[in-house]
Amino acid sequence: MTTATATAAAKRTLAVTDLSLVVLIGATGSGKSTFARRHFKPTEVISSDFCRGLVADDENDQSASGDAFDVLHYIVGKRLAAGRLTVIDATNVQAEARRQLVRVAREHDVLPIAIVLDLPEEVCAARNAGRADRAGLPRHVIQRHRRELRRSLRGLEREGFRKVHVLRSVEEAEAAEVVLERRFNDLRHLTGPFDIIGDIHGCSSELETLLTELGYVDGVHPGGRTAVFVGDLVDRGPDSPGVLRRVMGMVASGNALCVPGNHENKLGRWLKGKKVQPTHGLAETIEQLEREDARDPAFRARVQEFIDGLVSHYVLDEGKLVVCHAGLPEKYHGRTSGRVRSHALYGDTTGETDEFGLPVRYPWAEDYRGRAAVVYGHTPTPSATWLNNTICLDTGAVFGGKMTALRWPERELVDVPAERVWYEPARPLASDAPGGEDGRPLDLADVTGRRAVETRHMGRVAVKEENAAAALEVMSRFAVDPRLLPYLPPTMAPCATSQEEGYLEHPAEAFAAYRADGVRQVVCEEKHMGSRAVALVCRDADVARERFGAAGGASGALYTRTGRPFFDDPATTERVLRRLSGAAGAVGLWEELETDWLLLDAELMPWSLKAQGLLHHQYAAVGAASGAVFPPALAALESAAERGVDVSVLLDRQRGRAADAAAFTQAYRRYCWPVEGLDGVRLAPFQILAAQGRSLAALPHDEQLALIDRLVAADERAGDGAGILAPTRRLVVDTEDETSVAAGVRWWLDLTDAGGEGMVVKPLQALVRTEGGRLVQPGVKCRGREYLRIIYGPEYTRPDNLARLRARHLGHKRSLALREYALGLEALDRLAEGEPLWRVHEAVFGVLALESEPVDPRL
Repeated sequence: MTTATATAAAKRTLAVTDLSLVVLIGATGSGKSTFARRHFKPTEVISSDFCRGLVADDENDQSASGDAFDVLHYIVGKRLAAGRLTVIDATNVQAEARRQLVRVAREHDVLPIAIVLDLPEEVCAARNAGRADRAGLPRHVIQRHRRELRRSLRGLEREGFRKVHVLRSVEEAEAAEVVLERRFNDLRHLTGPFDIIGDIHGCSSELETLLTELGYVDGVHPGGRTAVFVGDLVDRGPDSPGVLRRVMGMVASGNALCVPGNHENKLGRWLKGKKVQPTHGLAETIEQLEREDARDPAFRARVQEFIDGLVSHYVLDEGKLVVCHAGLPEKYHGRTSGRVRSHALYGDTTGETDEFGLPVRYPWAEDYRGRAAVVYGHTPTPSATWLNNTICLDTGAVFGGKMTALRWPERELVDVPAERVWYEPARPLASDAPGGEDGRPLDLADVTGRRAVETRHMGRVAVKEENAAAALEVMSRFAVDPRLLPYLPPTMAPCATSQEEGYLEHPAEAFAAYRADGVRQVVCEEKHMGSRAVALVCRDADVARERFGAAGGASGALYTRTGRPFFDDPATTERVLRRLSGAAGAVGLWEELETDWLLLDAELMPWSLKAQGLLHHQYAAVGAASGAVFPPALAALESAAERGVDVSVLLDRQRGRAADAAAFTQAYRRYCWPVEGLDGVRLAPFQILAAQGRSLAALPHDEQLALIDRLVAADERAGDGAGILAPTRRLVVDTEDETSVAAGVRWWLDLTDAGGEGMVVKPLQALVRTEGGRLVQPGVKCRGREYLRIIYGPEYTRPDNLARLRARHLGHKRSLALREYALGLEALDRLAEGEPLWRVHEAVFGVLALESEPVDPRL
């Protein structure tokens, strides 16, 4: 045989999984380091010699081997934890050395792969003789290494190595080619779109209905979408073979992916003749398969092959999506081990059982903080809801619930009802999944660390850890009873900075911004100079107790935008709530909205009611100082002018400053008046946010204000014209009509010239998106020239000051307003859907946490 023929015959392809621990095994001098340099990146290779050098300054100091391998194992652990291929360059001929490496691989749920260089003793000896640092190495060391290697070769797979590649000659080693293979679960290159379908459990008719609803025709989607099944195709339902036939066909044709559920795993073991208990619906599947044998004798073998080929979970869409059966923490994504497979199939349990004898599952999703969305099933829940970027799609079709699918990346849910109860559950179909616990409020574990709240209107909204800490203190120490705190209002962004002479804000910018967003009709609402208030109004104390758990006879709550009670005296709060409840009853709102409670957004006046500290220590102090300083200063300057001293420039400047200070004092005094009990208190509701079973946040503002007008009128009648409810004046503007825009500007000027704060401009249709799908600001405030004097200081209108202030940056404030708005909408939706209190509070807490973000408080 020629040399060329021998080389060709020795050529080998060595398959190496792209995330694995590759252990090179061979006697000293077998060429492991040369092989590693040829086939792997320098950063991927961890050498025992290098680690000896780190700890002993001598790579051949065998006395440092213990410390060197401690360092090696530490580095390996860090690399594997980061998801990086790692190669060990050491002799590794001793079983104990390999055992430690296999253990590290298992700890990080990656595959250990062995590449053995079983080269002749003469080759090893010659190579060592050619190296200055090993020229004196005794021959018996090589012989010992080879004996240990030979004793180990047959048992490497039993030791835990998933793949073993053995190279037995110099030619084989030099001709070998290492080929990196994707993990079976790594489908990041598939970007969808996907339709992810929850647990089916033999409900073939419902599956066909759902596929039709999703747009599939004979298992194929005309738009090229791919179905992804989360497992539990079989057991309990009437037609497991029909479900298997449909899913297997779609997978085989490339129109679907499927991960195994615990029920497929059990069925697979039964098909292989293993002893399993035919419980939890398996008996029904066995009976159905036996009937199928008569029609298709080969079907059972195809089912076994299909189940054997299922992969525990898939990582899809560039790593943004993970699909599995029972859920998967982030540390297991893309990993391959028995532990990962077990969690993907069964989840994790606390070791306890509930009153029905079923295992209590560990709520892993509550602790999830990963960037990939995890979509799973396994645990029946009445409805699919997002929690920390995870969602359970098992909505109990076989138990009479519904079958649910998630469209990805749209994040849209599609479901169809069960045709009947096919199998009686061991416990009632109620949520044992993360979204379905009882009405507990948030606890510390829910809010610590960095958070991401899933919202249906803006996707994931991140909450920084430091902001969450500040919010936690407010909610735990100062807020009203958490059971009465279902919502917090968002901050509001100002309109774009105006270039109009003398103005920092002007309605022309607000109208132009909405016009650019495609919003034609806006409503301008009078901005009351008060403090934002949220009122939870129940029909009576019994409703408050039964629906919200209110204590002490309270019929609701009235709180600030940070959740603090508005009045120190609960009796005063009750008087306000009774006035609201009475007005709602007088106009028939309880019956009209089919509710026993209402949630309202409002302004409570006067501003001085909640701003006494600010008034005394900031605004009044400025007014008092100017009143004390300017009169004598002006008198002195005027006296000097009478004596012929040229102080005209200085005198004019000080007169202007004195006028600005007087205007400042006059501006804040407009919003302050004495209050005793409810005497002098005015509440201006401007939106009904929610009622029993529905969020009203998307109700157009003209309809909202019409409802409010009825409440105000009823309250005036009840108080013989002295009601505490105040109306909100408004004007509808067409942003594409110059005449209408001009009328809006004039209306604002009239309001502000009369001492009003300004107005809020909102899309008339309330919840609006641009053509591109972006959420539009729910409202922008346009404050009057004199009101802004309170905010920016007495002399802000001077040209140099105004030019400087026009450089204000609004981007962060606008982003904050939209994020808080999305969280508020989410809280209202969860409240309306009857979700547990802690789920509602997750969004409420997010609003409060975002308020801690650093932003110019004057905006």
